[in-house]
Amino acid sequence: MSLVPLLDAAPVIQVHAFAAMAAFGLGVVQLSAPKGTLPHRTIGWIWVALMTVIAGSSFWIHGYRLIGPFSPIHLLSIFTLAMLPLAVLHARRHHVVGHRNAMIGIFTGALVIAGLFTFLPGRIMHAVAFGN
Repeated sequence: MSLVPLLDAAPVIQVHAFAAMAAFGLGVVQLSAPKGTLPHRTIGWIWVALMTVIAGSSFWIHGYRLIGPFSPIHLLSIFTLAMLPLAVLHARRHHVVGHRNAMIGIFTGALVIAGLFTFLPGRIMHAVAFGN
């Protein structure tokens, strides 16, 4: 394992990847820690900011161009940017089930599933984890 391929990548890819790694770690903490506490809310706002950076930065990453400069993965970024405010709104209105479902959906889809695709051969994170 070596971070060299990631450190050699474009700055937008570095921001995107390091934000995703941080969001994944914080997401695991959020899912396992007590809910409704001040730490949960504080870490939650940091997580929302990280997810906004991840989704936003993806629009400047064009490795697989299928529809103009974009690929189907960019639909997930749009979904994330739409769901984050909805999830926060659910929390502010104390709609716990809606908040939980939205946040788990974002975590699962935008971090776990999309993250697994980054480990496919030919991708930067594959090179980081497994070498070239």
